[in-house]
Amino acid sequence: MTHPMLVVAIQGKVGRVSMPANSSAPEKLSKTSFVRIVVRILGVIVALAASALALPLALAVLGAYFPRIPKIGVIGPVLTGQYPFHMALFAVVAGGLAVGAWALGWPRWGGTVTTVAVVTTVAALVVAGLQYADARRVWTVVSWHDMFSELGLPAAVPDSVETYAEPGGQALRVDVYLPEKRSGSTVPAIVLAHAGGFHTFDKEDLRGTGRWLADRGVAVFAIDYRLATREQPTWDRAPQDVACAVGWVQEHAGQYGVDSARVSLGGMSAGGTLAMNAGYRLSRGEIESSCGNAPKAPASVVGFYPGTDVTWMWNHNSQGTREAAELFTGGTPQQFPDRYRVVSPTSDIRQGLPRTLLVVGDRDTSAIPSTVTDFGAALDTAGVDNRVHVLPFAVHAFDDAYGSLSSQASRQLLFDFLVTDSPR
Repeated sequence: MTHPMLVVAIQGKVGRVSMPANSSAPEKLSKTSFVRIVVRILGVIVALAASALALPLALAVLGAYFPRIPKIGVIGPVLTGQYPFHMALFAVVAGGLAVGAWALGWPRWGGTVTTVAVVTTVAALVVAGLQYADARRVWTVVSWHDMFSELGLPAAVPDSVETYAEPGGQALRVDVYLPEKRSGSTVPAIVLAHAGGFHTFDKEDLRGTGRWLADRGVAVFAIDYRLATREQPTWDRAPQDVACAVGWVQEHAGQYGVDSARVSLGGMSAGGTLAMNAGYRLSRGEIESSCGNAPKAPASVVGFYPGTDVTWMWNHNSQGTREAAELFTGGTPQQFPDRYRVVSPTSDIRQGLPRTLLVVGDRDTSAIPSTVTDFGAALDTAGVDNRVHVLPFAVHAFDDAYGSLSSQASRQLLFDFLVTDSPR
């Protein structure tokens, strides 16, 4: 039998011991729950940030690999092809955020985004690796600084700006980029015509290439030419302006320290079409200059992602090629078949043409690679010395991203072509 006083004592002791614990339990539980809620909310925020970064990157890289996918097949090759290392770095950041979300209590969500980020990083680095290997294959000294700092065109300034002709009272200007003068020596030169579908843009788009070549010993003359409008096509004006510019440089070779026998002609996109057309017709004496001079044929011809056949441009109708063809010629191939034939470089293929360099990206949907490689094959058949280079994962106007691997490789290709007797 238990003594009543013992029971009271035991109950009192238990009560004294247990009461403080029981009174703090709700407070501790409340703090723990609050912390858990904050952590979960933070995890959602981090997971959302990771997803918002990783998924667009993944779609862009997917579009680069599969450019026929609607929409992402347009923007993907541009972002991934021109900035693969940047894409990989952003994917690594997304992966880091996803790991954080995993640690903050969202393992499935974080794990899924981590996987997406890792795959995206690897895929972007594969693009970078292929481009780097291609650049080194053509002896490019890759500038990592330019790759990460020159995302667009650099702020280069020409040595002088001159007027090379005034057809119809319209002043046509040329940006002159010159190497450092060396006593008793002359340098090769190239006249460059800008892109823009025959109806837009100007010579300033060539400032990056112009300064880069001049710094390495090649004089560059970046020209404007008469642009087409709906009221005034320029199929019989712009090629003649380009021919005029060649003659002007040849006539002023001594003034600029240029070897008049090593003046080449080139251009980008529509400018490449004009350069090829004018250069080939000059070699046959079948084009007149818009400024009255009689230029010699250029030493060589260069086309970066050119339209090789203006009729094909009209039929293809991608990224404004049909509009460009119609503005340039004044109508359709059915209306003006002779105009389309005259201005298309494919009409000029024959023996005796100047040696030719053609460069195009394998993701170009405007001047698609097969049109350029087929043109090169036709030059081979005609016995014309030429080189065609297809850049991996490069789009139309890839050189707008001055520091990109494709842009750096293309400049090296152009430099080697201009300073050697035959393409490397």
